[in-house]
Amino acid sequence: MRTDVHDAIAARIKTTDGRYTQSRRRLVEVLVAALQPLTVEEIVEHSRLPLSSVYRNLAVLEESGLVHRLAGHGDFARFELAEELVGHHDHLVCASCGAMIDIAFPAALEAELGRALARLARRKGFQVGSHRVDAIGRCPECVSVGR
Repeated sequence: MRTDVHDAIAARIKTTDGRYTQSRRRLVEVLVAALQPLTVEEIVEHSRLPLSSVYRNLAVLEESGLVHRLAGHGDFARFELAEELVGHHDHLVCASCGAMIDIAFPAALEAELGRALARLARRKGFQVGSHRVDAIGRCPECVSVGR
């Protein structure tokens, strides 16, 4: 686990709640190791933290801007660390099961996408600050079982 992620989180939490507890640290370690957004149930499973602790700590981390909630499949939100901590990335999203997989475009394609979005936005009088691409499809497991 990169200590700079923990240092950044500890510094930010200090400005709001004041404590970077062992439970919060464990939750962050699970999100970093997953390499993809996780549901609350997946976080509980991997962290072995109580459900109430996961909800409480996600709320603090989300309020601090360190964790982002993503709309998932059905009623299940998914959570991931903020891009400032883990870098910019986009997602492949399974429309059948809701799985989300982080992807990173090659730098040249990412730059071109940014320029294209800025041009399109300017035509509408909009200023783009950042972007997120979610490519919707079916994951390998859903394809193999015909979902």
